[in-house]
Amino acid sequence: MEDNSNVIDGSKSQVCLCALDGVMDLIGRKWVLFVVNAVGRHGVARFKDLYKELRGVSPSTLASVLRILEAQGILKRSSYPEIPPRVEYSLTKKGEELRRAIIPLLIWASSEDIQTQKRCDPSFYVQVV
Repeated sequence: MEDNSNVIDGSKSQVCLCALDGVMDLIGRKWVLFVVNAVGRHGVARFKDLYKELRGVSPSTLASVLRILEAQGILKRSSYPEIPPRVEYSLTKKGEELRRAIIPLLIWASSEDIQTQKRCDPSFYVQVV
């Protein structure tokens, strides 16, 4: 059954903006959207690969963001009892929905941001089909 608690008068064209509170708390954190995009691009990603790709993030910040995203149901953490231990992250269905939702934001930001005037590293491009 569909949850319509934020829909006004049964119309899908009007929704309560209160729903943004929790979403902004999550996606407003630095590195969250970068991690969601990176994991989504790879399909399955390991900590060391994310750390290498996300230049500027500290190991403790990356670990914290991964824990938060896992707790929010955005990422799935899979650990394997190997030596050395192996941990992989992938997007859940909710995470895939979030990634699809942020693509328009990325498109808008790339057209507005003066940083894009510089040559962007090809590893930071995403498919926006």
